[in-house]
Amino acid sequence: MRRYLFPLILGILGCAILIALGVWQLQRLDWKEGMLAEIQAKIDAPAVPLPENPDPSMKYLPVTVSGTTSGDEIDILSHTKDQGGGYQIVSRFITDDGRAIMVDRGFIPQEARHQKRGPVRLEIRGNLHWPDEKSSSTPEPNLDENIWFARDVPAMAKALKTEPILVVASFVTGDAQGAEPIPVAIEGIPNNHLSYAVQWFMIAAVWAGMTVALIWRIRQRTY
Repeated sequence: MRRYLFPLILGILGCAILIALGVWQLQRLDWKEGMLAEIQAKIDAPAVPLPENPDPSMKYLPVTVSGTTSGDEIDILSHTKDQGGGYQIVSRFITDDGRAIMVDRGFIPQEARHQKRGPVRLEIRGNLHWPDEKSSSTPEPNLDENIWFARDVPAMAKALKTEPILVVASFVTGDAQGAEPIPVAIEGIPNNHLSYAVQWFMIAAVWAGMTVALIWRIRQRTY
């Protein structure tokens, strides 16, 4: 019996830890789904006029703005499932009350990048956003070609000489100049906790199987 004790304890302890990790991931899944539901509720709330001093605590707030683009823009390398590679257009936007902000007008395909998009009056419904897209591996923008690789609100505001405010358009009234809005959505927020839980439970099952196999081999050696 002593021969079985150590592998049995090791097997039970290992399975308990692995199963606990799987349960923890399921708890994280519940938390994440609740958080995503809260974000979706914020995105879908009634739109309000642009606040006087918006800050990141107002992320996802639906707003309406009207005014005129200045013709200045930043092109962020992007892609869509239907159109493939292209760019997201962030334009300098002068509101009717004279504020200079940024508007993410949406996606244009690769071949439309160099088409002229001069000043145009627009009425926009969208969401305030402070995207968390830049990481240590994100290349610095190619300022000579005006190609950026992530939306970085402070850096873009400095380049376009605006307030550090980004409105991501969901509906545009006026000449969109070929830009297709990409509304803020929860689909881009990672939620992999279920797959992680399944992986931990599968590892626990393998661990249990290995424990049984080890005990069986020990038993065979006693005969």
